[in-house]
Amino acid sequence: MNTNTCCFFGHRKINETEELKLTLYEIIENLIINENVDTFMFGSKSRFDGLCLETVTKIKEKYPNIKRIYVRAEYPNISKHYENYLLKSYEETYYPEKIKNSGKAVYVERNFEMINKSQICIIYYDEQCAPKNRKSGTKIAFDYAIKQGKRIIKLPISF
Repeated sequence: MNTNTCCFFGHRKINETEELKLTLYEIIENLIINENVDTFMFGSKSRFDGLCLETVTKIKEKYPNIKRIYVRAEYPNISKHYENYLLKSYEETYYPEKIKNSGKAVYVERNFEMINKSQICIIYYDEQCAPKNRKSGTKIAFDYAIKQGKRIIKLPISF
């Protein structure tokens, strides 16, 4: 990936407010306008991923050159029918070869893939939303992004 790539990850459940939606829109549009970000990478399984996809898709109407990439953590090989279905929402989809045989860690490994290929990570991390009985996949990804020296934009913004 180039230096103009941003990825998203966050909790499965989020506190979805109008303020969050507006802030996310402003952040993404600012990255496109002022930092020439043109590629956005998405995972799945969380409401935050869904919200980010909806937001980038809306912004794409204004900036049709931006690209949405879905990085699959399931289904290394997909049918043409499923690929066509995915390509209605994304410009590209792929399954990272190196995450095969990752077992339960497949989502963590997929997130690492997206972080490694991105310059900027937009993360929704809130202790209130984190699972209580295990270490959150979002927290693992957040820590990894910090360790990799990535630029992190953390939501929700707390004052």
